[in-house]
Amino acid sequence: MNEQDIALLWQQFEKSLHETGEALGLEGLNWQELLIYGVGQLLVTLMIVLLFGILYMLGCTVLRWVLGRLGHGEAPFRTGIVLLRYLLGLAMVVAVLAQFGAEQGVLKGTARAGLMALSFYLVWALLSRGLINRLSRRHLDSSLVQLCKNTLSVTLMALGAITVMAQFGFDVLSIIAGLGIVGIAVGFAAQSTLSNFIAGIMLLIERPFRIGDWVCIHGQEGRVVRIAFRTTWLRTRDNVFTMIPNDSVATSDIVNFSAEGATRIRIPLRVGLNEPIARVRSVIMPILQAHPRAINNEMLSSRVQMRELADSAQILSAQVWVSAQDVEVKGRISCELLESIRVALAESGIDIPVPHLQLQQARTNTNQHQEE
Repeated sequence: MNEQDIALLWQQFEKSLHETGEALGLEGLNWQELLIYGVGQLLVTLMIVLLFGILYMLGCTVLRWVLGRLGHGEAPFRTGIVLLRYLLGLAMVVAVLAQFGAEQGVLKGTARAGLMALSFYLVWALLSRGLINRLSRRHLDSSLVQLCKNTLSVTLMALGAITVMAQFGFDVLSIIAGLGIVGIAVGFAAQSTLSNFIAGIMLLIERPFRIGDWVCIHGQEGRVVRIAFRTTWLRTRDNVFTMIPNDSVATSDIVNFSAEGATRIRIPLRVGLNEPIARVRSVIMPILQAHPRAINNEMLSSRVQMRELADSAQILSAQVWVSAQDVEVKGRISCELLESIRVALAESGIDIPVPHLQLQQARTNTNQHQEE
């Protein structure tokens, strides 16, 4: 491409800019001056960014040296770096806005808004840390601690947003009134969601169960893995996650198998009417006591009790205690014990009666009819 072609392309470019300016009502605009002005502003902005980058690196070096002389660790250094980065970033934004000719009111409002946001962040960090420490000392549920932290965060964020908008001249009262009207409309449109939300808060306050408890809610039995604002999550023995609305949880019967610690497993057994109970107990008790998950102490001990005398058998109940962590595998423990008991009773020659029907009379009548 020779110089004549380049000149022709430049003329076409200038003509296009001129026609675009006329179409937009920008007649008489000097595009060359505008281009030079834009490039100059861009170069000055890059110089400002470079200057603040150098100041940031110097500040990091000085901060590390000072904290090292004072004997502080990495945590204060990271906090100081965040504050330094924020303050220098805010100053750089103000400087760039001033470079592009922003008004004094905008510059002052931006600076005040940035400092206000930083102040609210520091207040949030201090209050949330103090709140978590204080609630943790009271051994409150982790979900309730998280709820309090989220409430504090939302409140401070709302106040911070209102304060920041006020620095730019917004009518805060009108905005709050408008948000109130919108909130009422949303409340009517989302009554179910609000009901579940309120029920979730009540569950966190009353604490009928905690995360990790094994419960039965609405016929669904499983371990509580999460208590959210709208739903409660259960994980069943089949590793199936079930989400139950908090409104339904709050109005249903709740069975908590883990609230009081250890729980008891009852295994029904049948032995012959002529079998001595003491002999049967001597065979079964070692099996109950030897199971690795069984609890055997003065308060909680395994036992074999007679529950009923049936027509053809003695109904016994083998009972063993297991810890709250083993509630999820109660079914497996019952199966293991039942299999071991079945083998031990058979080896000891103890009769295990099985219900059956006597059909002898019916067969006799059938044979008589056939002979006739």
